[in-house]
Amino acid sequence: MNNIVLLALIATLGTWFVTALGAATVVFFKNPNQKVLNLMLGFAAGVMIAASFWSLLQPAIERAEETSSLPAYLIVTIGFLSGAVFLWASDKIVTYMRNKTNSVQGSPNQRFNRIIMLILSITLHNIPEGLAVGVAFGTLQGGNYSLEELMGAVIIAVGIGLQNFPEGAAVSIPLRREGYSRKKSFWWGQASGLVEPIAGVLGALLVIHMVQILPLALSFAAGAMILVAVHELIPECQSNKQAHPYVATTGIVLGFAVMMLLDVMLG
Repeated sequence: MNNIVLLALIATLGTWFVTALGAATVVFFKNPNQKVLNLMLGFAAGVMIAASFWSLLQPAIERAEETSSLPAYLIVTIGFLSGAVFLWASDKIVTYMRNKTNSVQGSPNQRFNRIIMLILSITLHNIPEGLAVGVAFGTLQGGNYSLEELMGAVIIAVGIGLQNFPEGAAVSIPLRREGYSRKKSFWWGQASGLVEPIAGVLGALLVIHMVQILPLALSFAAGAMILVAVHELIPECQSNKQAHPYVATTGIVLGFAVMMLLDVMLG
């Protein structure tokens, strides 16, 4: 059990580190290359969409059929929708708070509140991502996991880590534009990813100590990942579509293909 939790912690520390790398762009560049960011975002979206099925939903269905008295399709559907609704609700709360803040015209704290909302928005999105990584590694309990299962968990961590790079930049660069120093901008950018190791360890512990919730937890993570990919990553990576019409699309296709290739090759 301790080894699995340690693996989940190491993996989510890795995803946080990539967030910090993204935040560090504010130190070296005034504006990161948008074409590269779009390619990375698209690649991460493709990986996450593919991983949501092969590394999360498919194992969830198999586990539910083996261990649950309820129909597998019911458990997985409930879990998937719960993950999507959880992230949707988080986004709605942040949007409501942001709109409420912006409605206070002339407030001396308006600039500070806008910055807090930016950091909070990214941080909230990182919680289910950390849970997804923790749940993926939590499925490896018992020591009888296959190479395919281990690689599936690693790939989920890599996919989430890749999309964390632009998220770190998305916090630090606007802070820099608001007049904050490079040091403070980097600090708050990387801090937005610190919840992932906490959520990752929590996700792994929940799965280990409550085996019966494993199919629900896996499908929950899949729902959260699909919502992030479809609602956040794909629209964002298409932001400069007119100038570079196929960069983001190439990233999505490549990301999906890499995940598919690894799954078939290791399966």
